[in-house]
Amino acid sequence: MNSNSMKLCAVAAAVASFVSPSARAADDDKPAPGVQLDAVTVTGTASRLDAARNQLSPETGSSIYRFSQQDIDNLPLGSSTPLNQVLLQAPGVAQDSYGQLHIRGDHSNLQYRINHLLIPEAITGFGQILDTRIAGQVNLITGALPPQYGYRTAGVVDIHTPSVEQGVSGTINATLGSRGHREIGGDVLGSSGDWTYFFTGSWLQSNIGIENPIPDSNAIHDQTKQGKGFAYLSRVLDANSRVSFIAGATDNRFQIPNVPGQTPDFTLAGVGSVDSAGFDARQRETNRFEVLAYQASPNDKLDYQVAITHRYTDVRYTPDPVGDLVFNGIAANILRRNSAVSLQGDASYRLTDKHTVRTGLYVQSERYDAFNTASVFPADADGNQTSTTPTTIVDNSSIKGHLFGVYLQDEWQVNDKLVVNYGARYDHVNSVSNESQLSPRIGLIYDLSPKTRVHAGYARYFTPPPTEKIDPTSVAKFLDTTNALPSDANTAVSSERSHYFDVGISHTVTPELTLSLDAYYRKVRNLQDEGQFGNALIFSAFNYAQGKIGGVELSAVYKGKQAGAYANVAFSRAEGRQIVTGQFNFDPDELAYIANNWVHLDHDQAVSGSAGVSWRIAETTLGADLLYGSGLRRGFANTEHLPGYGQVNASVAHTFGKTDLRLAIINVFDHAYQIRDGSGIGVGAPQWGPRRGFFTSATWHF
Repeated sequence: MNSNSMKLCAVAAAVASFVSPSARAADDDKPAPGVQLDAVTVTGTASRLDAARNQLSPETGSSIYRFSQQDIDNLPLGSSTPLNQVLLQAPGVAQDSYGQLHIRGDHSNLQYRINHLLIPEAITGFGQILDTRIAGQVNLITGALPPQYGYRTAGVVDIHTPSVEQGVSGTINATLGSRGHREIGGDVLGSSGDWTYFFTGSWLQSNIGIENPIPDSNAIHDQTKQGKGFAYLSRVLDANSRVSFIAGATDNRFQIPNVPGQTPDFTLAGVGSVDSAGFDARQRETNRFEVLAYQASPNDKLDYQVAITHRYTDVRYTPDPVGDLVFNGIAANILRRNSAVSLQGDASYRLTDKHTVRTGLYVQSERYDAFNTASVFPADADGNQTSTTPTTIVDNSSIKGHLFGVYLQDEWQVNDKLVVNYGARYDHVNSVSNESQLSPRIGLIYDLSPKTRVHAGYARYFTPPPTEKIDPTSVAKFLDTTNALPSDANTAVSSERSHYFDVGISHTVTPELTLSLDAYYRKVRNLQDEGQFGNALIFSAFNYAQGKIGGVELSAVYKGKQAGAYANVAFSRAEGRQIVTGQFNFDPDELAYIANNWVHLDHDQAVSGSAGVSWRIAETTLGADLLYGSGLRRGFANTEHLPGYGQVNASVAHTFGKTDLRLAIINVFDHAYQIRDGSGIGVGAPQWGPRRGFFTSATWHF
């Protein structure tokens, strides 16, 4: 690659990353029309390789919402904001209990990438796996994705780690807050010669680990301790190649919060009165991943990257041995663990000035183990307890899974106004099911004027069953016990297949203000959903035979020199009909109703919104944000919904030399609202949103 072309590539990539960071104005790697940019100078081999790596991942036709480091710092909790709370500021994102997110009416189905490398998904629980501190920029990509993106397609969380040319810098942060919140974190970023490195870690302790199941300000038995670590190392081998290593680890521990005043349903020999406020059930979640990557740009046409990834994840639920038995009829020690090894390769080749061809593959092998040692009472055919002495049932199982995918696509610069990206991917999965699909896709962007851009796309999606969320419960083993299941129907979750249509328009009103509108529709076969069934707060997957999901999103972003603001509102409708796998988790009446009626998905929220404002005066920054939801579904077959809510957060931050001080208030007006009430399809327990909390933090820069 000659020096001029390398510099042009580097500048183009840098410009793309700085365009309207909070806006969803840009629909590919080109800058948004009409947005004024500061001059950017990029030098150094590492930056040139960063630019070449960005060329491996097109965004043509999809919808993108970008968060810069400054956008994150402007949030009330700054870099201490959990990653899911950052993403909630994007349009079309609805919050749920246990830190879950729903993007465009989908349940989870998110993929995370760090520096364009896919991180295999973990067993989801309560805590966040990735720390916001690892991000120099976060892009949320939705819509009709290019063929490069497969498997989890509701949204791509594309994280770019911070970068530096030379020198060393870092921060140390301490945060104290309401309800025993104690957090310390830090990072160091440096570059010396051929080496670049970035390390970050955090430790959190709080008395609100999981959403409170009661409306009180303080939860009972809800302490959490969470530790996270992340490392990025890169060495430039020569002017056109480098090797990188990424590693992350998370250890999250939770007490399961209690609900006082409950009445036992079962009797245990030798045990008298049991207070439900004194339970001691716990859950521990562990995740680790490592990625070794080699990247090269041997000439001015070819860029490629190859990576090997390993991931281990587990969730351990420890019951209260007495409380779970007398109140639920089962006390189960549950361990679910999954380990995976994958190979990822991506390449980009510039055929001509108008055509760039990209191809790649992904191969993964995994093993999933589920261990369940349960104490239950004998019962008759109607589920009535027949003995006060429990019996022990061991229900262990293992699943091996293999995943293979390959894609080919061409980005065609038709003219100065129109770019088309078309191609296809082929995927094959063999785990609880043996399935495959060829998925054509096409996306385009068209500049109607220097200030107005239209994008549109179609994607055929293939979503393999999440092996780590398969419920392997043996129905037969629990017959004639207090954990007998309603039915013994199909337990093998199938791959989801869908047609996705997306169209949108963005308009730059002024250099500071951008408006956008997006609409989407998805027609689905074997719609995947998840529910929390049983006592352990672990999610299990199942399928609806059919699904239909659609919506509209509106967004406005203002970025001035001293002030910034954004507002998003999304309208969504997500429905499914006829449950075809995992039926043993459902009551017969509910199954019969869903078989003949379209029902709202439990995470369907008709209206979701977010807004925020920040204003900098000298060394002081004032900020506030708002989250709004019209309420998730509830009741028999999700036929009702919870009341709407709004949560306002605010902060003030001031810089004293190299020290930043911040005061934040979460839920300023102390509005008590329910996220879940314990009813609905696959909803196991009630959860309330956070009550008002005060947090103060100090960050030292070096």
